[in-house]
Amino acid sequence: MKKLFAIVMAAMMLVAMLAGCNGAGNNYTANNTEYVIGVSGPLTGGAAIYGIAVKNAAQMAVDEINAAGGLNGVKFRLEVMDDKHDADLVSGNYSALLEGGMQLSLGTVTTAPGLEFKNLSLEDNVFFLTPSASGDAIPTNPNGYQMCFADGNQGKVAADFVNQNFKGKTIGAFYKSDEDYSKGIYNQFKANLDSSVKVIETSFTDAGATDFSTQIETLKTCEFIFMPTYYDPASLFMTQAKNILSPKAVYYGCDGFDGIDSKEGFDINTIPQEVTMLSHFNSKATDGAAKVFIDKYVEKYGKDTLNQFGASAYDCVYALYGAMKKAIDGGKEIPVTISASDLCDILKAEFSSGYTVTDAVTGDTITWDSTGYVNKSALKYVIKEAN
Repeated sequence: MKKLFAIVMAAMMLVAMLAGCNGAGNNYTANNTEYVIGVSGPLTGGAAIYGIAVKNAAQMAVDEINAAGGLNGVKFRLEVMDDKHDADLVSGNYSALLEGGMQLSLGTVTTAPGLEFKNLSLEDNVFFLTPSASGDAIPTNPNGYQMCFADGNQGKVAADFVNQNFKGKTIGAFYKSDEDYSKGIYNQFKANLDSSVKVIETSFTDAGATDFSTQIETLKTCEFIFMPTYYDPASLFMTQAKNILSPKAVYYGCDGFDGIDSKEGFDINTIPQEVTMLSHFNSKATDGAAKVFIDKYVEKYGKDTLNQFGASAYDCVYALYGAMKKAIDGGKEIPVTISASDLCDILKAEFSSGYTVTDAVTGDTITWDSTGYVNKSALKYVIKEAN
């Protein structure tokens, strides 16, 4: 009798475990009462301004969608975990998100953690649309897509700008040579640069570097400096170089510059040179969807974390919602307990076939295809004009 009881109990436990899994990995979506969107990003540490912006803006979009009735009456829930921009923390975050019912994702905020997330999500067939992990390799699996420009795209567009404005001239470049983000952009930049443009190149590898005097000396005659780096080393370079470089010099960065004007301990107004960046979001917009987003975000969260990472995350949530709605309108069933894997198959079909979003915060027309890369217009954004 005891053996029979033990067998029955073991069978009941196995059934409960199988019911809880309901698809990808340890994804307990059978218990979901809301659609769960998961994301891993830096909420603390040097890159926290990016992660906090993504969390705030994505939550704002979720709140708006839920207030409007959700998706056919079903609401969404956002789950965000801190990875401190450390790829080693992603595996634990990913497992916790799955166990919390994650059915679709914004992936990660930054590239290095995103490369880890990419591999984990492929194994479980979890769909992700990252707002800001810009590495070229991020969307190369069929379940991964980007809302931001890929590094290669940023490098190409930056090269196009230089080709148009500095043909036959000499420019400078400052980048982190052992970092996927920085090196990836720079490699594509050089590959697309006109042969008449000469580049004086300098780089660094130490993430904790506090002295860029050697690099500044190398670039001191340059009046245009391409800087595909994050804002921490860029702001330190600018501070140390402000009285050495010509006041007519122009710094030109990519999305890693976003938030540099509100970085704690750095007063951008003390930098005499012009500071610009390649962007898909104008935080000074005076009309359109960007203006509406800015007003709502600033009212709710203030200006300190207003940047393109957040704007992109806001667009991500609405893009995912829109793709799910489009699939349902086309006859697909997406119950609240759908497994991540089943939902991924539905979303892959939508995004890979030319899914389009219009009137978004980061682009009037945004499209994707099976490559996972986004197609939309870029702009040169002046963060601070020359003094």
